[in-house]
Amino acid sequence: MRQYLAGKIRNVALAGHGGCGKTSLAEALLFKAGATDRLGKIADGTTVCDFDPEEIRRKASVSTAVAPFSWGSTKINLLDTPGLFDFAGGLCEGIRPAESVLIAVSAKSGVTYGAEKAYQMARQMGKATMVFVTKLDADNADFYKVLEELKAKFGPSACPIVVPFEEDGKRGYINLVDNKAYHYDADGEPHEVAMPDVGHRTDGLRVAISEAIAETDEALFEKYFSGEPFTRDEILSGIHTGVKSGAITPVLCGSAATLEGIDMLLDAMVDHLPSAWESAGEIAEDASGSPVEVECTDEAPTAAYIFKTVADPFIGKLSFVKVVAGKLASDSNVINTRTGQPEKMGKVIYMKGKKQEDTSFVAAGDIGAVTKLEKAVTGDTLCDPKRLVTFQRMEFPAATYTMAVRAAKKGEEGKIAQGLARLMEEDPSITFEQNTETHQQLLSGLGEQHIDVIVTRLKNKFGVDVVLEEPRVAYRETIRKKVKVQGRHKKQSGGHGQFGDVWIEFEPCDSESLVFAENVFGGSVPKNYFPAVEKGLQEAVKHGVLAGYPMVGVKATLVDGSYHPVDSSEMAFKTAASLAYKAGIPQAGPVLLEPIGHLKVQVSDAYTGDVIGELNKMRGRVLGMNPLENGQVEIEGEVPMSEMHGFTTTLRSMTQGRGSFSFAFERYEQLPANLEEKVIAQAKEQGLLQGSSEG
Repeated sequence: MRQYLAGKIRNVALAGHGGCGKTSLAEALLFKAGATDRLGKIADGTTVCDFDPEEIRRKASVSTAVAPFSWGSTKINLLDTPGLFDFAGGLCEGIRPAESVLIAVSAKSGVTYGAEKAYQMARQMGKATMVFVTKLDADNADFYKVLEELKAKFGPSACPIVVPFEEDGKRGYINLVDNKAYHYDADGEPHEVAMPDVGHRTDGLRVAISEAIAETDEALFEKYFSGEPFTRDEILSGIHTGVKSGAITPVLCGSAATLEGIDMLLDAMVDHLPSAWESAGEIAEDASGSPVEVECTDEAPTAAYIFKTVADPFIGKLSFVKVVAGKLASDSNVINTRTGQPEKMGKVIYMKGKKQEDTSFVAAGDIGAVTKLEKAVTGDTLCDPKRLVTFQRMEFPAATYTMAVRAAKKGEEGKIAQGLARLMEEDPSITFEQNTETHQQLLSGLGEQHIDVIVTRLKNKFGVDVVLEEPRVAYRETIRKKVKVQGRHKKQSGGHGQFGDVWIEFEPCDSESLVFAENVFGGSVPKNYFPAVEKGLQEAVKHGVLAGYPMVGVKATLVDGSYHPVDSSEMAFKTAASLAYKAGIPQAGPVLLEPIGHLKVQVSDAYTGDVIGELNKMRGRVLGMNPLENGQVEIEGEVPMSEMHGFTTTLRSMTQGRGSFSFAFERYEQLPANLEEKVIAQAKEQGLLQGSSEG
């Protein structure tokens, strides 16, 4: 692929709800532009952008794919992003390096939350937006109903520039910018026809376009109100300015399956969306942390960032880069500003789906990939040592769905950690930890499908087969009464015997660990045995008497005892203390404590009743509600951690994907008595009580 100047590059993220037709639209754009020689089909697994085995199996995108092509003299880097909420990390990766977001909306299902989310993210990140209403060839397609929804959801910025019409049972399209009408033949080729008689509808739409254009420039504003019509150049310039500023979101329509309207979409992407030269420049931080403007120009010192990483055990690591300034080549001398070290460059390539094409360099404003960058990870900045800058790192959605992973074969626990470490380079929305309390390896992602894909990739890429289990809850045990008990250890053998005798008071206290005290008079237990008594108790409280969970909130006071001048030893007193623990704790009103977390749920006002009802079912307490922007509400509450597994799926289903939440451990509270039996039974199954009996 030949090199393009930044003014001739459009970086466009393709986004929308799962199933709205994004990947099919990408195929239509590539085919129409001559970048492919056939129209790939999702059902056949032959699309350029859904090439991963998991995507072919699921018939849905699970990660962002880059597909460059040219239209006329302009290069368009299309970034096809996933629409399923479980793979929202891919949406972040795709939008970050783009200057514009093309939102696909189905003419059948309308403006679903995936489209809203893409629009909101584009606006938050300062990206230009364009909408393509696809599937107009489907039964029950209704463009004008969708247009009303777009205006309701996106506001007055939604501005139709291509609209459909029906005449003699045949569908056609009107380009409101050129004021021309077209029919499409069986090959998707346009043929101009006479403007249809569609009443006043198109007149109103043209007026709306003129009003939007008038708002973009003072001279155009005066011209509009003087009654003069805009020239075609003024219309194109006004729309371009409005799109770049965010005042206008052009709306087009057609069908990816029949190629209707695809040529007009390509023209609109070139004419209306901002170029990399206009919008790819960024504010970065210099070496001292001060803001510095990095303009998108080839002449400047090199500055690029990594927006996506692919970890492959066969081809090695592949780092996708957006070059903001200068040129990035295999012989470039660049510093990774996160590590402060030079980064040895591998081969520089262009990617089209899974296909690689060598290039001598990637220019300012363009997107490419670099092989074998050893230390670099997603979000890192690579720059010329003469000008050290750091671009803002990408924010990925927090993992909210956790499963325990267990190696299917013994001895492969280390391979799990190694494989997941590589996959976490690919997908920063994954987290993995070894929980020292529950002795489980915990894998967290954005939902069930996300976890399923991670597990499949772990097997296919790194040869590790794992079993998924529900995470255990780290309960605690404590006591409610004060007791005084004796622990006496006496054992005779051939030589020296063993003798230790203690009286210990156990009582509740407010502490996270055992509080040990001594109140011994008269030397009944020599002081040199006090540490042994404490050590015996510290080991014992690791296992409660009810279900084997650690004891908290216990004060143990050594008050009396006896010793033998020959047979007493540290080990004997340590054992005596353990026996006192086992005798006393069951008498001290032992109870189970469960972890309680602080939950914050963000939903639209319409769903608050459903969410509060669900929290009540989960034994939660609602603490309050805080109004947010755009009709959103934050519900705060406290919920037992044992009830939170699966809440990600429940909330998503309940709110059609519109709800989000954060959850963090707060404190321990007594478990209701009616639930103790179940927890104790689970502990027996897990073998937790074994440690208690051995104590």
